[in-house]
Amino acid sequence: MGKALAILGGLIAMAGGVILVFFVWWREFYELIFGCIPPILFFGGLIALIAGISSIKDAKRTKKLEEETKEEPEKPKEEEKKEEEKETE
Repeated sequence: MGKALAILGGLIAMAGGVILVFFVWWREFYELIFGCIPPILFFGGLIALIAGISSIKDAKRTKKLEEETKEEPEKPKEEEKKEEEKETE
């Protein structure tokens, strides 16, 4: 019964909020929404810029690691096993 009451109370609060916004505080709501748009655009652009820079850095780092692994000669499996045994001792 408590869950249904919470849902009913939530719906009543939502309806009251919509009525107040559209019929009583429309002008203030309108100004608030349009006042939020510039900061949202600024911070969205900042996040996109940071993501782009990070992506470029990651691509460079990946390319560098791939070049380093190509330059290293591959060790035979027997040598790798011997090194693992030495490390475990």
